[in-house]
Amino acid sequence: MKIDLHIHTSTGSDGALSVEKVIEEAKKRNISLMSVTDHDSLEAQGQAIVLTKEYGISYITGVELNVTFQPPAGKPISLDFLGYDFDINNKALQEKLQLMREHRGKRAHEILEKINVEFTREGIAQFTEKDMQNIRDSIDGAFGRPHIAAYMVKKGIVGDIQEAFDRYLVKCDVPKYPLSLSEASKIIRSAGGILVLAHPNDPGGTSLVTIAKDLGQQTQIIYENMLEYINGVECWHPRHDNKTVSHYLEFVRKHQLIATGGSDCHQKPIIMGTVVMPPEVAEQFQH
Repeated sequence: MKIDLHIHTSTGSDGALSVEKVIEEAKKRNISLMSVTDHDSLEAQGQAIVLTKEYGISYITGVELNVTFQPPAGKPISLDFLGYDFDINNKALQEKLQLMREHRGKRAHEILEKINVEFTREGIAQFTEKDMQNIRDSIDGAFGRPHIAAYMVKKGIVGDIQEAFDRYLVKCDVPKYPLSLSEASKIIRSAGGILVLAHPNDPGGTSLVTIAKDLGQQTQIIYENMLEYINGVECWHPRHDNKTVSHYLEFVRKHQLIATGGSDCHQKPIIMGTVVMPPEVAEQFQH
């Protein structure tokens, strides 16, 4: 049984394929249970529910939320949490996500303004309103820093996306919408869903690695600061090694949490269904 509970689309966020193409691909790959988890967006959910039913794929509603987490000591950090199995028509959830998406657009504009200051300093022609519109037109989902980076590559300003981040996007960053863990938990649970900590030991992403590389320290942070707000942990992920998976499975079993997993596929390349997990993962969602 193939399961993938972490997939992005261009319909709702920063995937390369539309929700229609994603579900077609999931069918080709014999995925039995899936969830589209776009960033701060429910835009793809209605279509996903209808299309997966047509293709005979079991479906769980999903969303990925970026949370500002305050560790016991030090500065706040960004962490990602996955909401699952909620009512997509819940008004409070819809309104909060709309606020977050509006902030994302404003944030992108402010980042571009900061980049223009750097361009002026370096003698590079500034981004114009036409450039900003070109970036917006190049995406279907939520506007974010990776889209700006891709446009810089296209314009020949930088050689690759990493250089765009290293030279401009880290320095010119603007804070994301300040969603707290308690608020994220409340809006998902109030919509009848569950909240899951995403990829906690992802060395190349938004994870606890930024404050603790030791797995024991990571789970201690979760134990002391998150248990009242979460229902589970994403144990299986492409950038989780076997040691990480084993450690987190032991932790979730000890604390009676749900264990989830997924490819975190943005179709760059297409890796849907490649993260192997047991069929028991599906049983946790049976009503």
